[in-house]
Amino acid sequence: MEEPGSSPDDAVLFFGVALVLGIGSRHLLRGTRVPYTVALLVLGVALGGLEYGTKHGLGKLGAGIRIWAAINPDLLLAVFLPALLFESSFSMEVHQIKKCMAQMVLLAVPGVVISTVLLGAAVKLTFPYDWNWKTSFLFSGLLSATDPVAVVALLKDLGASKKLSTVIEGESLMNDGTAIVVYQLFYRMVLGKTFDAGSIIKFLSEVSLGAVALGLAFGIASVLWLGFIFNDTIIEISLTLAVSYIAFFTAQDALEVSGVLAVMTLGMFYAAFAKTAFKGDSQESLHHFWEMIAYIANTLIFILSGVVIADGVLQDNIHFERHGASWGFLLLLYVFVQLSRAVVVIVLYPLLRHFGYGMDVKEATVLVWSGLRGAVALSLSLSVKRASDAVQLYLKPEVGTMFVFFTGGIVFLTLIVNGSTTQFLLHLLGLGKLSATKLRVLKYTRYEMLNKALEAFGDLRDDEELGPADWVTVKKYITCLNNLEDEQAHPYDVPDKDEGVHTMNLKDTRVRLLNGVQAAYWGMLEEGRITQSTANILMRSVDEAMDLVSGQSLCDWKGLRSNVHFPNYYRFLQMSRLPRRLVTYFTVERLELGCYICAAFLRAHRIARRQLHDFLGDSEIARIVVDESTAAGEEAKKFLEDVRVTFPQVLRALKTRQVTYAVLTHLSEYIQDLGKTGLLEEKEMAHLDDALQTDLKKLKRNPPLVKMPRVSELLNTHPLVGALPAAVRDPLLNNTKETIKVHGTVLYTEGSRLTGIWLVSTGIVKWTSQRLSTRHSLDPILSHGSTLGLYEALVGKPYICDIITESVVHCFFIEAEKIEQLRQSDPSIEDFMWQESALVIARIFLPQIFEKMAMREMRVLISERSMMNIYIKGEDIELGYNYVGILLEGFLKMNNHLITPPAVLLPSNTDLNVFGLQSSAMNHIDYCYTATSYQVEARARAILFEIRRPEAESDLQRSASLLSPTLGPSRTQSKEHVGLMDDMHPAQRRRRLHPVEANQKHSASYPKVPSRAMSNTRPLLSVQSEGSNLMNRKSAPAPAAPALAPFPPLVAGRQRRAIAEDDNSSDESVGEEIIVRVDSPSMLSFHPPSQGN
Repeated sequence: MEEPGSSPDDAVLFFGVALVLGIGSRHLLRGTRVPYTVALLVLGVALGGLEYGTKHGLGKLGAGIRIWAAINPDLLLAVFLPALLFESSFSMEVHQIKKCMAQMVLLAVPGVVISTVLLGAAVKLTFPYDWNWKTSFLFSGLLSATDPVAVVALLKDLGASKKLSTVIEGESLMNDGTAIVVYQLFYRMVLGKTFDAGSIIKFLSEVSLGAVALGLAFGIASVLWLGFIFNDTIIEISLTLAVSYIAFFTAQDALEVSGVLAVMTLGMFYAAFAKTAFKGDSQESLHHFWEMIAYIANTLIFILSGVVIADGVLQDNIHFERHGASWGFLLLLYVFVQLSRAVVVIVLYPLLRHFGYGMDVKEATVLVWSGLRGAVALSLSLSVKRASDAVQLYLKPEVGTMFVFFTGGIVFLTLIVNGSTTQFLLHLLGLGKLSATKLRVLKYTRYEMLNKALEAFGDLRDDEELGPADWVTVKKYITCLNNLEDEQAHPYDVPDKDEGVHTMNLKDTRVRLLNGVQAAYWGMLEEGRITQSTANILMRSVDEAMDLVSGQSLCDWKGLRSNVHFPNYYRFLQMSRLPRRLVTYFTVERLELGCYICAAFLRAHRIARRQLHDFLGDSEIARIVVDESTAAGEEAKKFLEDVRVTFPQVLRALKTRQVTYAVLTHLSEYIQDLGKTGLLEEKEMAHLDDALQTDLKKLKRNPPLVKMPRVSELLNTHPLVGALPAAVRDPLLNNTKETIKVHGTVLYTEGSRLTGIWLVSTGIVKWTSQRLSTRHSLDPILSHGSTLGLYEALVGKPYICDIITESVVHCFFIEAEKIEQLRQSDPSIEDFMWQESALVIARIFLPQIFEKMAMREMRVLISERSMMNIYIKGEDIELGYNYVGILLEGFLKMNNHLITPPAVLLPSNTDLNVFGLQSSAMNHIDYCYTATSYQVEARARAILFEIRRPEAESDLQRSASLLSPTLGPSRTQSKEHVGLMDDMHPAQRRRRLHPVEANQKHSASYPKVPSRAMSNTRPLLSVQSEGSNLMNRKSAPAPAAPALAPFPPLVAGRQRRAIAEDDNSSDESVGEEIIVRVDSPSMLSFHPPSQGN
């Protein structure tokens, strides 16, 4: 209501001044024991006193104060309360709410009833104002609404237990709702309406349960709407603001239920199901927005409360002059309020100890002292005053005046006394004290900070433009790292071996790892690796595991187990002849969630283990927790293996979604970076980003579907089969046997008779051998895309090692006779098969060099930096320092010692430590030789690897780029597939390999064998690798390396821009040769160059 002589602008002036006072109070009182809300209330009283208690007032500011003070109290509640309620309930942790719900309900329902009865009886029996029982209970009901904003803020700042903060804040939320409901009940009774016991129960049930149902309805509807909003922070935040106010209005006015309970339910629903809907910048913006809204609302409410208190006292000063005892009764009322609060906590204490996290005496003491009163109670008293000033028969004007006086006084006293002394009470009880374990971790972290500071100074101390900096001066300003005279000690290395200390250390480490796991889940949600619903389940499992870290090992998997199951009827559906759509629905839709959960669980724990190790090092406590984390993932691995064997395309579809989302997100970030650097204008950025957001939206609404593959499709994706020409591939497909092997199945054993080869489609296998040394192999694993037994099939000998499945393996078996027929079909195919067999032989015989390389990188190495040579009797083979060879067939001689295949050929003066060997061990190994030269005793075939060539390193990395099949030429039956063959033609074999002569001398003893023409196919010719290495290798001299060094892991480089133009490019030097394209981690495809130009 606008006061006479004032203008609406005056109200805006007061709003601005109030915010400035709030800013100043928060700034000046930061770090002190006094909450800033206490200062705001005092400032409000001072402003009200100056305006209402002086002759001239505060001018325009005073006019603004009067406008705000005259606003309808119901309007004040409707403006400020929804924002405060939603912010408070939305910011609470759902798991904490669930655990503490029983305690909050006890304090908010029976606690309010007990407090109302006790306080109402005390007022009726001791106060001399001749109030009836209804009026007394109306007054005690509005005083039952607690507002512990200051206490909760202090608890958070001091790091007190989350459970205590949750109980106090959650009680306040529910307390406001129940207190208002009780107030409405007695308000109606005071105004003449009668209620019997049944009517009271019905009224309370409708008002409370109806509000909860309404809040859930608004929450479900708005969260569903959020699902259709994509990356629009403004709309997302606006929706949360709008729905909180609309829900409050609908509850209070339209349905006449509790608006407080409705908004509280809405906020908790958002906290439970919609927090993961806000990602990245949206979540941070939402948090800051609601924090700011709550800050502004609290600032205005507490200053207005002070103004109203001053107004209530000074406007009716004649009344208080006649009834000076009212000040004494105000102090007595404050005592009654504290006693009633204490009685409530004492009566309910046995139940509070039993439910949720429990409660000890110290926490109960803080709970008693946290019963502050605030804006809700004051607004309700103003409503009573407004009603008493109107013409009616039930409430006298003096009653409304006393309600405002006493309520304002209690708000002032509880905030000034209780709010200002809460921090002292917390320190006195020791609730804000850090444990000894945390103190040791803090000290350890400070030393780590010092190390990081030294590293940063080392990077920044010298500047090309400004010169060096002074570390002594720099350190003076880093006061947080002072007083570190003692030597750095590990936080868990304590001399006291007490079992309690060990348990505390274990608990602390488990909590830190679980925090890391939860942070990794948030990161995966940002990256698009998991969906919103999956993230909710994963977060909840970590919260539940946090409660059990004291007495159990890591158990976050237990909370996920119910969502990860593989019923047997899935296998039945796969074998049945039901419609494909029905099978897909009952499989994919049910398995996707389990796959997402398992993959995210394994990845998050892997990340958290690495971070924990980087922070704490290799301590006993850390090892225990890391072992617990590793063991927890076994069930997840097994589930993924089961899915891989039964429905492998489910995993592929999920990975496709993840990669698509990641690529689009990366492109969006790239566009933003270009804009920040000024390379793109805002209009250009908007144009590109809109297109990317459209693609992201399309991916979210229409993700890639799972297609159940055929056997022929699985075979065509294998490198051996997929690279063959159609004329020889199709007959081979008809002679393969598909099989699925469970974990631990032996495919073949060392020395057993050759029966055929195995093509690994999915899964991994492990090799072991009695003859070959496996002690130098860190990870004797062969992954999908491997061809097992091919070397033995080519030489016609027994298997050279044991092959055992290390997971569920989907594989294909081809008989040895079919391989022999394939080998004899064309010399070029034979060359390709030899090179394919060399992949496995190299990994088994030279694990120190090739074990860490992926199969894709191995194929690039063979294509780029290896030669398959054939030698005849009488030739000598000399290896340069940077070459290593593997004898595949034939016989060599070294110092009258016969070398039989397979064998490793090393140059003389080789550093054997590179291969994990010592000179003394060479006498006991019959497959590894070093010599200046090797004499050919019978026709021999060897593959020679160039281990190091620095000037070609960047070219090889570019060629190793992982090119998506969708970016390369499509693999259709009309295209001919030819294999990975040697760079050099058989007529261009090298006889002696010196570092300088590597590309100059060739063997003339093995003439070129022309490819036999096959029907409807082009002959297989020699191949070169596509990319920057399409050049004459003779022109690239090999450098002289001082010593043999292992080949470094190939790193996938940036894809060349020319990929999109490959189909239209030509090179006269290539002629009719076939280009090799590296398409995927385990696949090579071939396409002829265009004949244009």
